[in-house]
Amino acid sequence: MHQLLYQLFGWGKDLNALQVCVRTFLMFFIAILLLRLGGIRIFGKKSSFDEVVAVILGAILSRGIVGASPFGTVVLSGVVLVLVHRFTAWACINNQTISTIINGRPVILYNEGKLLEHNLRKCSLSENDLMESLRLHTGQDNLDGITAVYMETSGRISFIRPKAS
Repeated sequence: MHQLLYQLFGWGKDLNALQVCVRTFLMFFIAILLLRLGGIRIFGKKSSFDEVVAVILGAILSRGIVGASPFGTVVLSGVVLVLVHRFTAWACINNQTISTIINGRPVILYNEGKLLEHNLRKCSLSENDLMESLRLHTGQDNLDGITAVYMETSGRISFIRPKAS
């Protein structure tokens, strides 16, 4: 039995194609379980906090596929990362200061007819970038009818229109 597991799963970095495929197959299901444990937020909210976790999780799990680190250690490391993500998300929900530190705050780029150049620079955006986003999201080519524009914590730009009375 031990020999069969070794032939299918391998050990260390010298893995053949079958062993990498078996590891990939297993890691796929482990990743699904970790994502279920972590919750849909990891891929749903798309904040920088969530993106970093998704990238790191992928990097960690890939080490187990190619044999760069022991498979069990990689899986345990993935579990720890997902639990840290859950705990940090919980802390952000329950504490505004922690939420601001982890997620940041939206930055206003345009307000009541005035483009806020300082905030555009702070977000590494040009006026052309803002106008492109305006065209893509609203279908219009000027800021008429827009009362405010924000760079959200997710990196997306939102356009606020006046409330209809």
